[in-house]
Amino acid sequence: MIISGKNSVYEAINSGKTINKVMISKNCNDDFSKKIVMLCREKKIRFDFVDKFTLEKLSAHNQGYVAEITDFNYSSLEDILNNKKGENNFIVILDNIQDPHNFGSIIRVCECSGVDGIIIENRRSCNVNETVFKTSCGAINYVKIAKVTNINDVIKKLQEQNIWVYACEADGENIFESNLKGNIAIVVGSEGEGVGKLTKKICDGVLSLPMFGNVNSLNVSTATSAVVYEILRQRNN
Repeated sequence: MIISGKNSVYEAINSGKTINKVMISKNCNDDFSKKIVMLCREKKIRFDFVDKFTLEKLSAHNQGYVAEITDFNYSSLEDILNNKKGENNFIVILDNIQDPHNFGSIIRVCECSGVDGIIIENRRSCNVNETVFKTSCGAINYVKIAKVTNINDVIKKLQEQNIWVYACEADGENIFESNLKGNIAIVVGSEGEGVGKLTKKICDGVLSLPMFGNVNSLNVSTATSAVVYEILRQRNN
């Protein structure tokens, strides 16, 4: 897999991802490029200085940095359950998120807020690709992502582990009036279809963000940010 961009390449190297080669533009001769070179040497990663045309063939928007890495290593559900970053589980489930920009943005939010992991479905979700890597600005290197066959089965397993699972939709309880402490998983659906009917039915409840303007919806990554940080706020109070 090819990833590109200053932050994406730096974080991939720094996090210990398996990297086959790093390519740096010959035009890059600043402190950041020196830091990348030093890090490559420290980690014993091959690096080459190449012309901009070579980089542009691999990635149009590369900022002078491209890395060739092994395919993304997905985690298991058990990895996420055992990855408690606080006293309780904090998990995000994505139902049919297809846009890699939204996926990458959600990964970035989850990393910044200390979410234990993200769960996606095999067939109906965007996989980790170059765009996801770049949009996450390196956060993907620190977030566990599990790819499962059926998220409804996973929701039931989480409930058996005493984890409360909430769908995020427009017709639910006001999130600011809900008790979101304890073991929590939220399910976020695509902008076009939302959370699936059966998935919503088996969840323990439905959470909604109140709307006060003329537009009655938010971008899915923006909505996820608001929900995740409300959960974080309640946990820290």
